[in-house]
Amino acid sequence: MHFQWLTEQLPSDEVLATVVMDASRDTESGDRTVAARWSELRRSLDSQGLSKEMAAVLEEQALQPTRASGSHGRLIVAGESGILMDRLLLFAPRKDEAVLSIGPDVFALAREADDTVRYLLAEIDRTGADVTLYDSTSGAVGGEPHRESVDGEHDVLNKIRGGGLSHRRIESRVEDSWERNAETVASELDRIVLERRPDLLVVTGDVRAVALVQGALGAPAREITEHVPGGARNNGVNGAFETRVDEALEAFRVRRRGGTIDRFRQELGRNAMAVTGTNRVLDALRKAQVEELLISDEVAGPVSSLADVKVWVGDKPLELSMHRDEIRQLSSGDARARRADLALGTAAAVQDAGITIVYHDDDVLTDGIGALLRWDPSKPSGVVEPG
Repeated sequence: MHFQWLTEQLPSDEVLATVVMDASRDTESGDRTVAARWSELRRSLDSQGLSKEMAAVLEEQALQPTRASGSHGRLIVAGESGILMDRLLLFAPRKDEAVLSIGPDVFALAREADDTVRYLLAEIDRTGADVTLYDSTSGAVGGEPHRESVDGEHDVLNKIRGGGLSHRRIESRVEDSWERNAETVASELDRIVLERRPDLLVVTGDVRAVALVQGALGAPAREITEHVPGGARNNGVNGAFETRVDEALEAFRVRRRGGTIDRFRQELGRNAMAVTGTNRVLDALRKAQVEELLISDEVAGPVSSLADVKVWVGDKPLELSMHRDEIRQLSSGDARARRADLALGTAAAVQDAGITIVYHDDDVLTDGIGALLRWDPSKPSGVVEPG
């Protein structure tokens, strides 16, 4: 799962504080509970050397309500210049954590990317559609989804009872109006899909109009379309429909992870373009060979099961090893110890590797970590032969 859309918002060479916390406020004491959670995180950051200025900015942000209901988490990243990111997390974390490091906690960003499905919701009737672009987690705290309406120019919309030539002509004009309006909606959806690159296009509304729109969509939009019945234009809050959308989004997340895991199993079985285990993954990261890093839920954290494991790093993110002497050979600077989860995440990010979190198939991962490779190390040229 690629997450450059998150990492590109953050500097990789500055000291940043990454906070992952339970932001749920569902009880009468919700504000006090969140404040108590923040106090624990503040003490942790103070012990790591957080500046008073950054602490004040973070505290003000962390104590602001998210306006989200139900159990949920929050990811906040801050630097000396202020708050750089504040996003909702679909699920409250098992444990709160705050990390001060050079660059962000990449595994925290990867979990946010794994939760997030950018989807375009089209609520369609025979005159047009209301179109909304969402992040499934509601995106940035306080942010609003992008909305627009699309209306066709054809207004002969209702069939009449009766018979005869006049009746058939009117029916033909009505059908033609439906089709022309559907083509207008489909053309606009095609444009938005190409420009905004959502993961899913969710269509709902009038059954006949939805079918006409789906039939008129271009291939890129049609390939990501999911029909979720029960929604309508101007229908207000519809809990049953929202539940169906949530189910469609979760099914997409499962498919997205599953495709990567299946490919990993296949390559591992062929002893080809996949490796597993800390040492082999470190070696692949060091060579900028990783296309996709796979980590178990426990490794992803918070708190990562690798947090207490130390690796040695040099001046550059890809200078990393389990052995200090190896770093002395690789780097012109001093070797220093770093948390393994932070070092591995940073190395993945700088080589534009994706990260997939493995929830139920982690038996395939040694040490809870594996990697799909960009090229086959068994080939002398370092490239994959065609075919």
